[in-house]
Amino acid sequence: MAAIELKYAAGKQRGQVPWPAAWLSPKLLSAAEPTALIAAALRQPIGCPPLEQIIKPQESVLIVTSDITRYTGSEIYLPILVAELNRIGVVDEQISILIALGIHRSQTVEEHRKILGPLYGRIAVFDHDCDNPGQLVELGRTDNGLPVSINRRAVEADRLIVTGTVGFHYFAGFGGGRKGLVPGIAGRETCMQSHFTVFNPPAIGGKHPRATTGLLEGNPVHQTLLQAARLAKPDFLLNTVLSPQKELLGVFCGDLEQAHLAGCELVRDLFQVPLAQAADLAIISCGGEPKDINFIQSQKALDYGCRAVREGGTIILLAACRDGFGNATFYDWFKYQDLDEFERALRADYQINGQTALTTLSKARRFRVILVSEFSAGQTARMGMEKAAELSSAIELARADLPAEPTVVVIPDGGTVLPIVEKTV
Repeated sequence: MAAIELKYAAGKQRGQVPWPAAWLSPKLLSAAEPTALIAAALRQPIGCPPLEQIIKPQESVLIVTSDITRYTGSEIYLPILVAELNRIGVVDEQISILIALGIHRSQTVEEHRKILGPLYGRIAVFDHDCDNPGQLVELGRTDNGLPVSINRRAVEADRLIVTGTVGFHYFAGFGGGRKGLVPGIAGRETCMQSHFTVFNPPAIGGKHPRATTGLLEGNPVHQTLLQAARLAKPDFLLNTVLSPQKELLGVFCGDLEQAHLAGCELVRDLFQVPLAQAADLAIISCGGEPKDINFIQSQKALDYGCRAVREGGTIILLAACRDGFGNATFYDWFKYQDLDEFERALRADYQINGQTALTTLSKARRFRVILVSEFSAGQTARMGMEKAAELSSAIELARADLPAEPTVVVIPDGGTVLPIVEKTV
């Protein structure tokens, strides 16, 4: 029997695992000194000139950065980025920061302080509002007919810089890059329709096979997001790659697509973890806050981690979700319990949160999922899962469906790691 300790919200959950267990962790890479790492990336951007050759003194600059649900290292890189703009001759009053909320809630004052770090109170900061027509400008349509509207500040600024972090994404392939703009600062219709490309045509049904984690080539969601984001004509990208401990492992600056692709390669190399065969049981922590701040964020760890488990196997997911579901409409979608009916309803009235809910319920039907969270037993059951009060009781619940000598994996940073099974059983 082995004692395990896994991150849960801002603390830990502890339990005893009565079987041998393999731990799935990313490759170890020493974190570099952040200031030097960021400065070097700014000096040698990928696919475009450095900022001093792009931006003229006194031009207005809008910097887009992620909200509190996605830690990016913004409190570290934003001051360095602003210092570089100041060096070029762009004064503070000509710089503003836009929080890429997508369809998420507005940020609190304290959350703005965390995102901006020492820049709070010095540089103007605004929250994007996807439902405010006065904030939005129509930019045209993509080749597949997607209407693209984005925040007016991004269009009216002389220069546009998008920042964020690169990690796996469960149907766009990878986060970061173009996602900072679309859906980050896009109108609601643009957000919804861009994500609708996750589906096959109605005659085929189901999810497009290439709209999946870690895949960009031929991914219809990625292709739509990239083309939509290019309509905003961003001048520069700064993306980080972070360790599960939130240390900066890499910084990629430059062209929207080329710098992002370089970041994706590092993520794939570090966080894609091979597994000899699918396990009977996976014990998964999202990695603590903010990766388990709400269920919409937490389900990414479920989506990645279930790849380590055989069909019909058991998953224990630690996801506190102190901020609830993450969107007011998410839970409502579970009124559909038949998956075919669910998909028909979603095609008729597509919502991103509905897609996430369908993905969740589909996983809960393929695996036995025991959820340790702040949700009630009733809420948990409606999402297709079983409620456990803590890790130790979840392990006891899991015993019933397991063989006498189960294969077990522990994934301490499920919101970061992508298991790849080399052989299925």
